[in-house]
Amino acid sequence: MPEKNNMPSLNRRQLLAATAATGMVLSSSPATAAAADGKPHLSGKSILITGCSSGFGNLGAIYYAELGARIFATMRNLPRAEGDALAEAAKDKKLDITILELDVLSDESVTRAVAEAERLNGGALDVVINNAGIGTGAPVELQDLETMQLLFDTNVMGYQRVARAALPKMRAQKSGLIVNVSSQLGRVMIPGMGLYSSTKFAVESMSEQMAYELVPHGVDVTIVQPGGFPTKIWENGNIYTASMLERANDERKAAYQALVDGALRNGGGSTDPMDVPRAIAEVIARTPGKRPLRLPVHPGAKPQLGINQVSAQTQVAMLGNSPYGPWVKDVNGRA
Repeated sequence: MPEKNNMPSLNRRQLLAATAATGMVLSSSPATAAAADGKPHLSGKSILITGCSSGFGNLGAIYYAELGARIFATMRNLPRAEGDALAEAAKDKKLDITILELDVLSDESVTRAVAEAERLNGGALDVVINNAGIGTGAPVELQDLETMQLLFDTNVMGYQRVARAALPKMRAQKSGLIVNVSSQLGRVMIPGMGLYSSTKFAVESMSEQMAYELVPHGVDVTIVQPGGFPTKIWENGNIYTASMLERANDERKAAYQALVDGALRNGGGSTDPMDVPRAIAEVIARTPGKRPLRLPVHPGAKPQLGINQVSAQTQVAMLGNSPYGPWVKDVNGRA
């Protein structure tokens, strides 16, 4: 382990937060900027969102803009009908939404889009929301390398590409927030969901490590853990799954017949997808340095809560007295 004098210095806020976090809970509630109607106040915030063609990204772009934020809503393959519809909604409601092309699979596309958003914003972005993602079903053995590559390249490396593009200017201004949308299935798993959980487990680990490393730079990281919501991820996932099953040989499929029969899903239940943008808006509006590391979102069961708690306690027990201790206590002490 590196010597203490090799570590970046911590400021007074971070050291105080680390001390307060010994019991895993901060003594004071984090402040949230709110408007007169009780909704979060996001005026002056610049937010870049990936995956805005549908789902949480699309809903969030409109909602955050309604709360006063300047939005850079991104999606791939522009022009497309979804982009036109979002632009029309923004025009009708007089919202500050700029639509940019961004393909999370392309280094060049990500770099170009983030740079353009920073140029239009006149500097660093306040918030980046990594939301674009895909899912597939069927057993792990049936997930061929083509499917696995696409899943990890989109759900994990896509997040890394966007964060790497935005972080230099965030670090330079000593403020910012990276929001990475994970899943309940980033902590628990269900047979027959393929390698989707594997990608979200990777997002959880990558995001938490980033959260520690960014403490001395004043940049927060929050991992959002939605449960099941009725968005297009199910419909899109079925397209990828059907293609994969066509490529799979009959012997492999026969070995897991029941799981194959249930691989194409109509999921999400009757929950309200707006729960996720509303929860993210609350986090954005919180005082910097007080935002939670993990944000479970679902009106029903949240099976990951126990794992989240044990994980935080374990990280502090393992690293609390190490040179990394102040960072780890700071991040895990945020309620």
